[in-house]
This record gives sequence, structure tokens and C-alpha cells, in this order.
Amino acid sequence: MKKLAILFLIAFVQFACGQNTATTITPENFKKEIEDSTVVVLDVRTPVEYSEGHIANSDNSDYNANDFASRLDGLDKNKKYEVYCRSGKRSAAASKLMEEKGFKNVHDLQGGILKWESMGYPTVK
Repeated sequence: MKKLAILFLIAFVQFACGQNTATTITPENFKKEIEDSTVVVLDVRTPVEYSEGHIANSDNSDYNANDFASRLDGLDKNKKYEVYCRSGKRSAAASKLMEEKGFKNVHDLQGGILKWESMGYPTVK
């Protein structure tokens, strides 16, 4: 009974505060997700960082650019997005903004491309 009350409280708090649809996922799960060709892989680092190495088939949209928020408005909110940056800070913020703008399915790469590369996963230049 106590567990049920705790679960109810957690559910209530999530509902009252607005449940976050953006989810941080491990590099292993991120890799599995991007095998689906319908998924949009979004690199939110600067163009210079992107040119130094990025995940294959990713689109670059600089989170720090003045027009980042407006560029999101041109994307299909019903597609699945896998978002990453260098270490996870910008992609977490970008994922949150995407959620606020009504995107339905957003995943943020835990640890960013640094973690991705440390796991031995490939990048392209």
C-alpha cells in the first residue's frame, strides 16, 4: 500500500509539473535508435565542432546561434529526434526547448559525442 501511495505521488507530481518527453539515453541506446533511417540525428554544436567530427547522417544546427529556436519551428514535430552535442549540456537544453515547442519524441545523448567516442563508436569528418 505504501508503494502504491508513493507511485501515485510521483505520477501526480509529474502530471502537475508537466512531464518531460525528452529523454536522456545511453550511447548504446542512441546507436540503436539512429539505425532507423526515419530518425533525425541533430548535432547542436558549432559548425567548427561539427567539421572536426560528427555522427554519420547528422544535421548540424548550432544551439548557440541566434536563430536556433526559429529553425526548430521549421522541423516536423512528429518525427523522432536524436540530439547530441559535445558533452550533453547544450543537447539537454535543446531537447528541453524542443519539448516546449511541442516535439513528440526527443532523445538526448548522455555524455555527448565525448562519451560516444569513448565507447569506440565512429564519427565522420
